[in-house]
Amino acid sequence: MKSALVLCSGGLDSVSAAFFVKKKLNYEKITVLFFNYGQRNYAMERKCSEQCAKELDAEFFELDLKQLGAISTSLLNSGEDYKHLKKEDLKNTREESDKWYVPSRNLIFLSYAISFAESLMIKSSEIYDIFVGFKNEGTEPFLDATATFVEAMNRVSEVSSKGKFKIIAPLIEKDKEDIVNLARGLGVDFAKTFSCYVGMEKHCGTCLACRLRQQGFYWAGVEDPTEYLSSD
Repeated sequence: MKSALVLCSGGLDSVSAAFFVKKKLNYEKITVLFFNYGQRNYAMERKCSEQCAKELDAEFFELDLKQLGAISTSLLNSGEDYKHLKKEDLKNTREESDKWYVPSRNLIFLSYAISFAESLMIKSSEIYDIFVGFKNEGTEPFLDATATFVEAMNRVSEVSSKGKFKIIAPLIEKDKEDIVNLARGLGVDFAKTFSCYVGMEKHCGTCLACRLRQQGFYWAGVEDPTEYLSSD
């Protein structure tokens, strides 16, 4: 029996990755791993991540990393106001992306995932493959969300754990519109995914994550069912 540990934030990318693992890669046993790092959108991320686990008949496990939020410089970990972007602002998003960046978050997440996978192996003798929802971020990706980073973390896993757990990013070469089309084919309910950085019950529509979500649906040619507070 193939077992998978899927890091899931409840967003479109990670939920799509989880569905891909279940429906295309045919993993029979899945554990959805969710992190609470004091993010301002915690409630909605957790809700959608847990819903994803239920739909895939997977286990749901939450790890408390609120101390990461305490040292973070990201807008995700503060109540500060944010820039309300217009569609034309997406021509250059590096400066805005940097404001939301949580230092070394994925390095920390995957370190915990390897530890969790090793603990599960000790308890059950099962080897878990570890999946992340990283996608193609273009020419200026964050260093901890690239294929090179995934390769490096696999080397770390080989020398640091008995299970030598494989870390896999099945969407790493896909753009947002590719993921939208993939998700539609996998039966993902878009209304049960949450991308907004701000954390309201509805997507704000103007933060960077909302704008990128909107563009993904637009370029995929798929109707966007998301309820936005604003999308002008």
